[in-house]
Amino acid sequence: MRFRHPDGSTVHLAYCTNVHPAETLDGVLAQLRDHCEPVRRRLGRDRLGIGLWLAKDAAHALVTDPSALRGLRTELDRRGLEVVTLNGFPYEGFGAEEVKYRVYKPDWADPERLAHTTDLARVLAGLLPDDVTEGSISTLPLAWRTAYDGERAATAMTALGTLAERLDALAELTGRSIRVGLEPEPGCTVETTADAIAPLTAIGHDRIGICVDTCHLATSFEDPHTALDALTEARVPVVKSQLSAALHAEHPHLPEVREALAAFDEPRFLHQTRTATAAGLRGTDDLGEALKGDTLPDASPWRAHFHVPLHAAPAAPLTSTLPVLKSALTRLVGGPHPLTRHLEVETYTWQALPPELRPRARAQLTEGIAAELTLARDLLTDLGLKELP
Repeated sequence: MRFRHPDGSTVHLAYCTNVHPAETLDGVLAQLRDHCEPVRRRLGRDRLGIGLWLAKDAAHALVTDPSALRGLRTELDRRGLEVVTLNGFPYEGFGAEEVKYRVYKPDWADPERLAHTTDLARVLAGLLPDDVTEGSISTLPLAWRTAYDGERAATAMTALGTLAERLDALAELTGRSIRVGLEPEPGCTVETTADAIAPLTAIGHDRIGICVDTCHLATSFEDPHTALDALTEARVPVVKSQLSAALHAEHPHLPEVREALAAFDEPRFLHQTRTATAAGLRGTDDLGEALKGDTLPDASPWRAHFHVPLHAAPAAPLTSTLPVLKSALTRLVGGPHPLTRHLEVETYTWQALPPELRPRARAQLTEGIAAELTLARDLLTDLGLKELP
């Protein structure tokens, strides 16, 4: 979906296909048929933006076979779909029964991460619509915090510098500018937007910036305006923003709240949990750990890294951090000029929701994704952006 900002620029809205993960190119093509095109039809749109997640094998197939890349581009056009952004965070296995810590491997100290991200950039340059010259890719925020020493940090920074050089060369070769954004996430080396400023200013390249995920922002109790103002001040480019909402518990000391939270403690994804205390942010790596006794202080609200559907906050006594998303979006695109032109709804946890909230059929998932995009569209038009055909 495209929108015209009051300054005349085009803002793109997509939804991320990691909600229906596929490891192979055939699986990606099936996604387009079974999920993406039905969402577009449900919205009554001639064109729908999708943020593709391409696993290692799918990306490699596309970058090594020009006919396969042309075929994917043709299939996107045929189904009324367009791609300006990729999710390059998960490397493989995002559809596994247990993802948890695996999603942070390989990290930026491993050569596989540089190779994969380079492949993604080359693929994206070939998938961009004819009238679009800028693409974006979100990626791992350097590494998970453990086993990340000074030597690995230096290796990671060197890899990002090499990536910047490759993106420059790609732009010269294709005329397409691809930018990559580190996506801060709780528990990682770069956990917050503030953590991103030092490494990104050290790299000092306008093709390497930040991806602001509003669920992660909220989970770390960051104020959106403070965070985005600091990025602007430091001249860190916001390459893209993922529109997502975290799980919020206002009174975690109450037994009924603990019981409600326990329903979201599931085995597939990591649900880092945080609370703001007078001594600073406290947290656990997963929700189940937070729920054990007095592991986490419970005098103040808890937030958990669980991407809940934007349009459907959990039932009381829980809620979502949708207000944080709205505040961030106001700062991102509500000013005289947008801070980013790539927005991506990223609720990948539909099938990890408590059983009674999960979509039971493909049509229900289609309906839910369309409802999320409708909410995001309404927020954008309320900020003065005009929806384009």
